[in-house]
Amino acid sequence: MPIHDWKRVPAGIFHDFHQEWSVALKHALNGVLPPPYYALIEQASSGRFPDVITFQAPRPAGPTNANGSSLSESNGGLLTLAEAPPRVAITAVIEADAYAQKANRVVVLNDADEVVAVLEIVSSGNKSNLDRLRQFVEKALQFIRAGIHFCFVDLFPPTSRDPQGLHAAIWSEMTEYDFCLPDGKPLTAASYSCGVTRQAFVEAVAVGDELPVMPLFLQADRYVQVPLETTYQSAFDALPNRWREVLTRPAA
Repeated sequence: MPIHDWKRVPAGIFHDFHQEWSVALKHALNGVLPPPYYALIEQASSGRFPDVITFQAPRPAGPTNANGSSLSESNGGLLTLAEAPPRVAITAVIEADAYAQKANRVVVLNDADEVVAVLEIVSSGNKSNLDRLRQFVEKALQFIRAGIHFCFVDLFPPTSRDPQGLHAAIWSEMTEYDFCLPDGKPLTAASYSCGVTRQAFVEAVAVGDELPVMPLFLQADRYVQVPLETTYQSAFDALPNRWREVLTRPAA
């Protein structure tokens, strides 16, 4: 299903879609996450600091299965970065250094109930003013610096406050590397692996494109694939007919 132009509808309509999509993503992730990981829905707050259910960096040692074997030995749906690098257009690496208020995010926890990854769908409210934009960027940086892997999908074009998109706003806080969106691709999805090195995996897309398959890291070099396209379609199908017609109407 092609990405729709969400600027056509009021923010409340996207908020409703956002809720449906978050639930669909939670269900889909719980179908592919290997033990001991699981996904939950968590409501973001307007504070400046991460507010996930249990904000603790994952334990240094890799999680094990009930029989004591590591996930590298029995990894279920987990993919290894070295053997199956994510198929995204843009990657970058740096060395590690020592209605947004009502939006849901999906969090992945391990068997110690520690948050290991966060998946967030960006709303227009996250970029509606400079303060909201800074809150989003600051929270993303808090996750990344704490070793919590982070992934976001932004279906709204850049504003004067994020002229090259949210990935550029986040990445520029950690490195001098300049990220520029490709011509004609103003929407972004980005995923960050937070190990000894921090890696960014980025896809730029446009209205009318299909959503890419994005990695969601559970360990620095292991990830599951996020089924953005199928879950987007499921959430879109749940919208009232009136608004689906507005979003699918040919551009004037």
